[in-house]
Amino acid sequence: MNNVNCDLDIWMTSYLNYLQFERKLSFNSLESYRYNLQAFSKFLKEKKLCSFLCCRRDIEDFLDYSHLKNVTTRSHYLTCLRSYYQFLIEEEVIYSGKKIENNPCDLIPLPNTPKKIPQYLTIEEVDRLLDVPLHSPYDFRNKAMLELLYASGMRVSELVHLKIQDIDFDEDFVHVLGKGDKERIVPINDSAKKALLVYIREYRPQLLKKKTSDFLFINNLGKGISRQGFFKIIKTLCAQNGIHKNIHPHLLRHSFATHLLNNGANLRIVQELLGHSDISTTQIYTHISDEKKRSDYNYHPRNKKEEN
Repeated sequence: MNNVNCDLDIWMTSYLNYLQFERKLSFNSLESYRYNLQAFSKFLKEKKLCSFLCCRRDIEDFLDYSHLKNVTTRSHYLTCLRSYYQFLIEEEVIYSGKKIENNPCDLIPLPNTPKKIPQYLTIEEVDRLLDVPLHSPYDFRNKAMLELLYASGMRVSELVHLKIQDIDFDEDFVHVLGKGDKERIVPINDSAKKALLVYIREYRPQLLKKKTSDFLFINNLGKGISRQGFFKIIKTLCAQNGIHKNIHPHLLRHSFATHLLNNGANLRIVQELLGHSDISTTQIYTHISDEKKRSDYNYHPRNKKEEN
């Protein structure tokens, strides 16, 4: 039990430490929560409110005060505050001799946020993207990265943190450390295995330039490649191959999941391969599959309009 003052900043720090060390949120997620809480702290100080005495109306006023017209952003702010107050309750925080027991966010419904169907590449576009002209050590590295991403469906953040020892060439799988330090084993195909072996044996030593590193994929400084560095690479390669879709780091991950489901893969297996803790996250890809079925159904001869 703790006697506390009205300053949110004290408990905000404690809550962020909890998210970092116990919930093991990623750096980007942690910074997002930090930004939301700092905005809430600013609002409370301007309105001379105490976070421990806030009611539902105060939270709604904050959401309106922040001009959160975007449904997704508003939902994220509300989720953050709901989690923060739940943390205070579980920590049995006491203010003015009274334990905090009610979460002021509980009665505020989350706005409906329709899930966007993620964009993906067609199989033909993937083939063009993976057909990397091989001239320099960087080309062989890029080829290996792209082949591995499409073979495994891993996140780019997982890819750039891979170590040499995470690849098992005897059993043909990659050991992936995902969100929340959850481990999973993902198989790799022959194309990815071949590209990786050529890169590791012949061209990775050239990129290291007599330096040492445990990271699998190396940049021009002999260090592990960054997420931003990979994003620049895939944008450049897509442009060179005439792929003009909205390019993002997870493009091959989305393509991997979509192509597996379109070809009859089990949804639960795809969930495990992607490292999703909740199958509803994986189900977004079934919408893509359903759209493809509807599109293909247009080729049915009875769907053609009869001419007058």
